[in-house]
Amino acid sequence: MRKKSDFILRLGLILGDAVALILSFAMAYFIRVHVDPRPYVFESQLFNFTVTICLLVPIMLVILMALGLYKKSIFLGRSRLPEVFRLFIAAILSVAALIVYDFFAGENIFPVRVVALTSMALCFVFLIIERFLIRMIMRWVFRKDYGTKRVVIVGSNKNTEYLANYISSMPESGYRLAGIVASRKFIAKDLRKYQCSSVKDALKKADVDVIFQTDEKSTEYVYGQAVKRHILYYFVPSETALSAHFGDLELVGNTPAVLVKLTPLSGGFVVVKRAFDIVFSSMAIIVAAIPMGIVWLISKLSDFKASPIYTDERLTQYNRKFKFYKFRSMKPEYSGMTAEEAFTKMGKPELIKKYRKNGDYLKNDPRITKFGRFLRRTSIDELPQFFNILKGDISLIGPRALLPGELRDYGDRSLILTVKSGLTGFAQVSGRRDISFEERRALDIYYVKNWSLMLDVQIFFKTIATVLKRDGAK
Repeated sequence: MRKKSDFILRLGLILGDAVALILSFAMAYFIRVHVDPRPYVFESQLFNFTVTICLLVPIMLVILMALGLYKKSIFLGRSRLPEVFRLFIAAILSVAALIVYDFFAGENIFPVRVVALTSMALCFVFLIIERFLIRMIMRWVFRKDYGTKRVVIVGSNKNTEYLANYISSMPESGYRLAGIVASRKFIAKDLRKYQCSSVKDALKKADVDVIFQTDEKSTEYVYGQAVKRHILYYFVPSETALSAHFGDLELVGNTPAVLVKLTPLSGGFVVVKRAFDIVFSSMAIIVAAIPMGIVWLISKLSDFKASPIYTDERLTQYNRKFKFYKFRSMKPEYSGMTAEEAFTKMGKPELIKKYRKNGDYLKNDPRITKFGRFLRRTSIDELPQFFNILKGDISLIGPRALLPGELRDYGDRSLILTVKSGLTGFAQVSGRRDISFEERRALDIYYVKNWSLMLDVQIFFKTIATVLKRDGAK
């Protein structure tokens, strides 16, 4: 809940904005038809008008996102003026965008100009009211300690004292003090119960979500601890460093803090990606329902005792374990075993080295059934994972879902688990099993560090081409 509080807030904002926009356009139409005494010559169809607006709302939400209206620094900032100004611009651009769409599509969305003008004014007013209500609800929720983030402040600096006092006295800020690693003189007397001897000690004592570092001592170590534990890391810069900050600058009270991002996939982009996952996986399940039913039946008839669906434990974002679904392609007696265990059991330990050296692949793997080879070759065995996507376990596009302990002997495991694992990803479309484990890991890390919507689009279409050509499918 705490790790997802920012996502829930942005999702609530998006849904609230969508409702406010739809109501404003519907109200403008209603006012012209039922309140304005002047006669009208157009056909009154409020329901059809509202349905059209509902379909076009995503265009307006993109405008709000482009104006930065889903950034925490804008929504939670102490001054409302930047948000109000951007909402005013958003209202104008939203109506203008629909007028441009109307011109090219020829759908005659606005029967008279006064509906467009009234919609513009109501959009501005309704968005302000809706966001005020969400802010009130959010503050009430935080005061009840739901979704608040546990904070450790590190650094012997005057900003440490300010942040500690602010967080402890402002429960509606969304933060709760969990520890302070600093000299006693920078900690108020009533907060010295939170003092910890070291960062490691502070992280052991509490389930921490955020680290604020206020000085430049051991930044690499503190940042490394944050990455390792999937904790948000904020660096509070000095005045000289403030102009050269990287990441998102936020105000915590009156103190500027830089959120050092592990990946560009954050904020409103997370909501957009999740929305696409839900829509696409739902459509895919409907389209693939009959083929999946046929595969399930064939698998069941070939072996009544074994389940056609293979489930196993995998890791996804923040090191969270989930049940991973695939059509069974391996013989039941080797199910759930590592390659070493399976080849040893069948009396062929010499295959272990060959399997690992060949990028975890054998041309005629004795563990795989004949029907299973067909499923793997066509990638049909992956279809049940659309249910994992719909549930939110994984995303359509992301790093490969990891086995627990798979990266025990490798670095950067925490970085790979910064985002949700994916059904397909940069590594899969760059050779699938034709590249080594180390190369796949490097590509997954590149994806995490360099994520963009355009990269996801490229991977999506390349996946389709790869599956159709069966490149690397084995």
